[in-house]
Amino acid sequence: MEKSIKSVATNYGLYLGIVLSLLTLLGYVNLDLFTKWWFGIGMLIIIIIFGIISSMKSRGALNGFISYKEAFTSYFITVALGLAISTVVSILIFNFIDPDAAVALKEKILDSTVEMMRNFGAPEEAIAETVEKMEADESMFAMGKVLQSLAFQLIGYSLVGLIVALVVKKNNPDEA
Repeated sequence: MEKSIKSVATNYGLYLGIVLSLLTLLGYVNLDLFTKWWFGIGMLIIIIIFGIISSMKSRGALNGFISYKEAFTSYFITVALGLAISTVVSILIFNFIDPDAAVALKEKILDSTVEMMRNFGAPEEAIAETVEKMEADESMFAMGKVLQSLAFQLIGYSLVGLIVALVVKKNNPDEA
């Protein structure tokens, strides 16, 4: 039983990793995509959908019944594996293959942030302070930053996963 959950979750985690890696490559080809709010939201939705599908497929593999723990485990394995694969692809692209793209992306994000702050009417002092902090920061693809980001993403998606597991779980009345 437990093996089928891990098998389903691993498969969907690999699929998610491939999709996220392709989106990362698309963003690399057009760096402006990484500055668009809808691109980030789209990736977030895709990650959650894959986690939900994994939990539902695991329930199906268990004859229609799944515990809260099993549903969450399926969700978490899928999301963690997908994010890990995508993170490795990002590290390879922006640290080894084309480090200049990381610098260009940082500039684009800085420009986008300034524009957004001006659109919201932020005072120039606040904008200048934000620019100064962003310029002083190390590369957002530095190993420490990437691992910290991955940890925070896993925490955030786990919170969603707890809710998903609550919805997906279905106890077998014969085992009660």
